Parts: sequence; structure tokens; C-alpha cells
Amino acid sequence: MIRGTEHRAQGAGHRAQSTEHRAWGTGHRAQSTGKKKLKQIFNIFTTIMVYPIVIYGHPVLKKVAEDIDRDYPDLDQLIADMFETLYRSEGLGLAAPQIGKSIRLFVIDGEPLAEDEPEMAGFKKIFINARIIERSGDIELMGEGCLSIPNLREEVKREGHIRITYYDEKWEFHDEVYKGYLARVMQHEYDHLDGILFTDRVSPLRKRLIKGKLTAISKGKFEADYNTVLAGQKLKA
Repeated sequence: MIRGTEHRAQGAGHRAQSTEHRAWGTGHRAQSTGKKKLKQIFNIFTTIMVYPIVIYGHPVLKKVAEDIDRDYPDLDQLIADMFETLYRSEGLGLAAPQIGKSIRLFVIDGEPLAEDEPEMAGFKKIFINARIIERSGDIELMGEGCLSIPNLREEVKREGHIRITYYDEKWEFHDEVYKGYLARVMQHEYDHLDGILFTDRVSPLRKRLIKGKLTAISKGKFEADYNTVLAGQKLKA
């Protein structure tokens, strides 16, 4: 998926270059137009920011995030940055607290799991000021992991059905019901907005058994293929 994004960006760049080359044969004005278009496309693909992932132990992960409004600065840019950060870290979902921003925003792109979980195919959404207003169905036990807790997976119990309200990137209101794996992914990301990590939901015995691993992770003793930030380190603005 990361490579696909890069290919699309490269393809757009090549198309812009071709437009510019054709314009060169039609005089100075056409040259300027071609260069301007190329510069605009270049700017689009160079303004994307990839954030480091905030790691277990950082206080921002334990805060209850705040609602935002339509005037939140550069929200569209932040959403684009979150998706790019998600792709670079090869995750399914990413919540704003995981990049150091304590606001009620998370994104999901389920395509990487489409083959194993058909309901995830083509599912790409932005959730602003989300509220899970109902949880129901059978309690299901399933393994979960988290970008903020590298190299650790634990069995977590969650309800199989949820009802969630939220605003999308166009500030249109939604009241929807989800079930199965999608419901689990949403509950995982939603927990981040309330300062809850999946390790908070494991059994008391497992909490005691993984305490040492979590302490080690909080001190940076882990391997990850993405940039990270620990407690005490400066967050990216």
C-alpha cells in the first residue's frame, strides 16, 4: 500500500512533466503554465508529514481527548498526514493521541486485511468527535496489537456489535452500526480517545505477566520499522 501510494505520486509527477514538455513547444507563456502546474503537484506531495508514533508510557496516551470544531487549524492536512503515517507504519487504524495530539480524531483503512476480512475491503474513513453510544452482541476474545506498543499482542474481550456517531471530514454527521472485525478495530481506536490502551483490557493475570515487557517498551527496548517518540521526548508540532 505504501508502494502503491508512492507509485501514484510518481505517476502524477510524470504526467505533470509530460504536460510541461509539451508546453515548451508552444512558447514562453505555455512554459510558465506547465512549470506552475508541476510546482503545484510537487507541493502536494512534499507537504505530507509522517509523524512518529507515541509509545507506551507517554502521558498523552492516557489523556481523555477533546472534541474539535470546524475551525481546528489545518484539519485536512492533519488527516492526510495521519493516513500517510498509518501507511508508513503498516497499521489499520491510527488515533490522534498516537501522534501526540489529544483530540477526538481517528482514521481507519481496512484494505490490508481485505483478503482475510472481506468487510474491510474498501473501508477507509475518518472519525471526528466519535461517540460509541451502544455496545451489544456476544463478547468475543481476539488477539490485538498496537503501533504504540510494538511487538506485543494480547487477547482482548470486546462486544461484537457497536453503534457509533461521528462527523466525517466534510462535517457530515453519521449514526451507524458495525459488527465483527470492523467493530473491533473501531473500538480499539476509539479507546485511544478515552486514554485506554488494549493492555488495559486484558485479564489481571496477563497484566501482571506483561508488566515487565511494558516497562521495557516504555524505555525504548523494542524494534519498530517506523519512527517513534518516548515519554520525555519532544512531540512533533
